Amino acid sequence: MRNVDGMHLLRRLATFALLALSVACAHAADLYKAGDALVPFTVKDQNEQEFTFTPGPRIVIVSFSMGVGKDANGYFAKQPADFLAKNKTLFIANIYGMPSIGRFFALPKMKKYPHRILLGDDEHLLDRFPTQEGKLTVLRLDPSAKITAVEFVDAEKELPAIFTAK
Repeated sequence: MRNVDGMHLLRRLATFALLALSVACAHAADLYKAGDALVPFTVKDQNEQEFTFTPGPRIVIVSFSMGVGKDANGYFAKQPADFLAKNKTLFIANIYGMPSIGRFFALPKMKKYPHRILLGDDEHLLDRFPTQEGKLTVLRLDPSAKITAVEFVDAEKELPAIFTAK
């Protein structure tokens, strides 16, 4: 009887492990890739203005960390104020989970930038965006908002090149 109970427990653990693995794989499969359509979303920018994504932008750049975001903002701040708009580019900074004290200092600083920073402040907004540590995520879009390429770039060294690549 003891072996039967042990086998039953082992089967249950194996089933649980398979379920956990399938959920993890399903989540990975949900990440944006070339050929996917970017799902519309609504966020606020650093000036508390609402923005709703509709087809039109050709590049979406996402910063998942403060340091990478600072580097990107440093580059964009050196460009004309309409640089992102002229290049049909959206810049999203992930601020979800940022502690209140961090927001107290970061948000007023963001308001000083001349370019628009969309604030990723929703728990699940950026779940489908692939990420690599220390890199910006760049999605290239066609006119209908279908993703044509996913890239990861170093904000300090490679950011200018995404605007010259066709």
